[in-house]
Amino acid sequence: MTQSLRPTRDSEKITINLGYVDLGSIDLLVKESAFANRTDFIRSAIRNELARHEELARQARARDNPVLGICHLARRDLEARRDAGTKLDLRVLGLLSIADDVSPDLARATIRSVSVLGGFQASKEVKSALQDRLT
Repeated sequence: MTQSLRPTRDSEKITINLGYVDLGSIDLLVKESAFANRTDFIRSAIRNELARHEELARQARARDNPVLGICHLARRDLEARRDAGTKLDLRVLGLLSIADDVSPDLARATIRSVSVLGGFQASKEVKSALQDRLT
């Protein structure tokens, strides 16, 4: 398994729905220069909540023992697994990236299970081939 320091994207875009009063309150804080923009406020709020629950997250990470950060699987990694007759049980907290040149057949032959908390980047075909292995 190759560990890469550079994902294909450095963040994942999410969409949230907020009530008008909450949105107006955020806009007020932005207007008063407490935050540069809405995104700055939301990122700050998320980081504060993550810090507040860090002990719980630490315990869960210790129990589940996931790869933390970015896990990139290249075709050669999976070919080596196939040739050795072994399969991967992937647990990732961060980003799991499977190279574009990995075929659905190779992915199915070498990956027994996938659990990702964060982002999962792979071709549509590989994601579809692994759908029944996602936990």
